[in-house]
Amino acid sequence: MLAGAHVPSASARNAGPRPGLVAPGATAAARAAPAPAPTAEQAARLRALILASDAAAEKLEPMPRDPAARGPGEPVFVDPLAEATQDARLRNAEADAAALATVDPLHLPPVERVAYEVFAHRTRRELARHRDGIARIQRLVPLDASFGLHLELPDYVAGAGAPFATEADYEAGLRRLSGFAGYLGSIVARLDEGLAAGYVQPRVIAQQVAGQADAFVRQSLAGSPFLGALGRMPAAFAPALRARLEAAYREVVEREVLPGYARLRDALRDRYLPRAPEVPGRLQLRDGARVYAFELEQHATLPVTAHALHDTGLAEVARIRARMEEVRREVGFPGDLAAFFGHVRRDPKYYFTRPEDLLERMASIESRIWAGMPRLFARRPRAPFQVRALPAIGSQRGTGYYKPGPPDGVTPGVLWFNMAMLGTRPIPTLETLTLHEGIPGHHYQVTLALEDASLPPILRFGGLTAYSEGWGLYAESLGRELGLFTDPMQWFGHLDMEMLRAVRLVVDTGLHALGWPRQRAIDYMLQNTSMAARDVQVEIDRYLSLPGQACAYKCGELKLRELREHAARRLRGRFDVRAFHGQVLDTGALPLAVLEAKVARWLDDGSA
Repeated sequence: MLAGAHVPSASARNAGPRPGLVAPGATAAARAAPAPAPTAEQAARLRALILASDAAAEKLEPMPRDPAARGPGEPVFVDPLAEATQDARLRNAEADAAALATVDPLHLPPVERVAYEVFAHRTRRELARHRDGIARIQRLVPLDASFGLHLELPDYVAGAGAPFATEADYEAGLRRLSGFAGYLGSIVARLDEGLAAGYVQPRVIAQQVAGQADAFVRQSLAGSPFLGALGRMPAAFAPALRARLEAAYREVVEREVLPGYARLRDALRDRYLPRAPEVPGRLQLRDGARVYAFELEQHATLPVTAHALHDTGLAEVARIRARMEEVRREVGFPGDLAAFFGHVRRDPKYYFTRPEDLLERMASIESRIWAGMPRLFARRPRAPFQVRALPAIGSQRGTGYYKPGPPDGVTPGVLWFNMAMLGTRPIPTLETLTLHEGIPGHHYQVTLALEDASLPPILRFGGLTAYSEGWGLYAESLGRELGLFTDPMQWFGHLDMEMLRAVRLVVDTGLHALGWPRQRAIDYMLQNTSMAARDVQVEIDRYLSLPGQACAYKCGELKLRELREHAARRLRGRFDVRAFHGQVLDTGALPLAVLEAKVARWLDDGSA
């Protein structure tokens, strides 16, 4: 249970049924008769299947986890919008389903059984995505103004994602940029197909992507992320090789990449925007209700409905507002909660103006978190956590994202923070941000899995929004237990960020299932958080780009809280929170239904 005067008890936080979280039924199956003894043959067959499946999937990734694994003659860059890529994904899923039928999960050791359940879940969802026509529709609405490949690949080649250590790496980088330029053309082709078939994304998203494309076109070559690798060529490169590579990179950027962005910008402005609807959300899209229902369950990894999630969000907003009112009274603020939000938005004392000050504060917070970690966790990853400035067009982007390093135990995981938004990131939220993105949130959870070479790859390298972001939000809630939130304004910052995730349930479903206009969603968020107006607009437009994804945070956190409380009730005085966290973390990111079944087995078999 969380300690501290401002924290509601676990029972108060989670009392009563949650209309958005429908029991998946996996727990009942997990409590069936004891499983037969595992066999090495079945475990080896499953591991071989996973290795083959992941290798096939990796060949279709535009930004592979291990670029060096691409064999001679294989493309450095794979266009995710190409029809051949989509066909290959369907064939892979069909092959995986056939292979899974040869494995008996009841004859698997515990870790392999979890891997089987994760793989079966993933395969079923991918087959359904193609066979129900969702994949085709998603391919015709490819614009993503928050995490689109037109934004992430520049980060990949400018940062630590793509390798640049040898001449061969630099030659591959040239082919990657050429392939990426072709992908920009594929976006245009898919948009035109969508227009012809009646699948058109909202005007606001098209406008933003057009603006992003224009920003890349107008950016000076000297600051281009596509040329970032030229500044870190190995010292051993001969002058002639350096000159050749510099010329080749400038040529491919000037003649292929930037014209690709220009064509995308022009297509959006000239052909797409005149027909793009003003009303946002999936509800206005042809077949939009069916697509959104699929996307919600895809992200939640549980059976959910939009209307039930909406009601859950409303209840959570009311609960958190009551806690915010307690803080407002404690600090003696004379106005109402809306005035308190405005005070936090406008008072300069709540904002840093220099990136180095923010970096120093977050490093200090991390050190305080580590001091409390042994009370709640038994393990520590080797790779460090760092915060760095987002490298590309910060004025056109959101607040940033976390990116893990390779599984070498040395390379840091990095929170890429948008320093262009210092003036809208309140200092009172930084403790919560560090908990979520760093320790014990994303960096801790992801890195523990990456560094565990004994895990099957599907568990070691997997990622699922409901689990990963649910864990990040759950990690925020551990702040008091870890010695944070001793200052009432830091506690308010925590509540403010928790409120954001509760509001997401309301506005995401409002936009995509209830027909809310964009301004109504913006107003609702401004009424219930202290977020700056620009940040709110960025958030709302992210939900429009990624329908359903924002709902997964609360779905995951509520399920984790529910499982912790259930385990504490079952075990009573024998409950060990460190052991519970170990069960949640030691097999990587899981669908919530699989995690629920795993915890049930742990409680039932006596090992708890």
